[in-house]
Amino acid sequence: MPDWPTSFGSLYRIPPMVGGVKFEHGHRMVAQFIGLLTIVLALWTQRVDRRAWMRALGWAALATVIAQGILGGITVLFYLPPAVSAAHATLGQTFFCIVISMALFTGRGWVQAAPVLIAESERPRLTTLSVLAVAAVYLQLILGAAFRHSGMTLLPHLFGAVAVAAVLLWTSVRVLLQYGRTPQLRQPAVALLVLLLVQLSLGFGSYLTRIEWGKGAPRPGMSMVLTTTAHVAVGALLLATSVILAIQARRHTVVEETLLSKVSEAVAV
Repeated sequence: MPDWPTSFGSLYRIPPMVGGVKFEHGHRMVAQFIGLLTIVLALWTQRVDRRAWMRALGWAALATVIAQGILGGITVLFYLPPAVSAAHATLGQTFFCIVISMALFTGRGWVQAAPVLIAESERPRLTTLSVLAVAAVYLQLILGAAFRHSGMTLLPHLFGAVAVAAVLLWTSVRVLLQYGRTPQLRQPAVALLVLLLVQLSLGFGSYLTRIEWGKGAPRPGMSMVLTTTAHVAVGALLLATSVILAIQARRHTVVEETLLSKVSEAVAV
């Protein structure tokens, strides 16, 4: 697709959906639909949600999806500059996390159920560890996007994979051993472990198919396209799941001294 926001000079006419046009224009059509849904989401949140921070989150989702569309256009107009392409991919992950968080905050389990306060005394706190997991996955997605768009070598992404795997294993095992009876924490922890195994397998598969492509094939084969796309998608699920775990850890865990103080106050009353 040589132009933006038009497609071969037209804003409304659908071009012949053949070859790469099928994927690029299809991507644009899906993006426009997501933008429309986000406008509805933001406006509806302002109308029905009394929580000021939720209304702000709705506007944040809208602003992010607009910026995402602009970055997508810049990648077309300037012929896929690596920095902009990587930023486009990373901002898409950010938008996904915002929408996932809004789904969590408006779900019945969050709105109708009171938090289950669990005392913790071990350091680092689960809230700290879960935020570290989010940061590690997010940084790894940035490195992956930079590599995918030819902005850097593969080595930083490989080192990042080892670090992310270690942090996610540490976080998940900590949850399962100490908070396994709390489903709000156990479920995302189990999901993290499963997704991590799938992601590592897909990463290895993506590497192998890229080596095959490097042997002289004129264009990426379908196996490389499928493994790379699945690798990106599961990475997004890992990030979203780690965000959910961090939010739930913030809601359901409290420092032991703080919990004892709250119990004492309640007894005194």
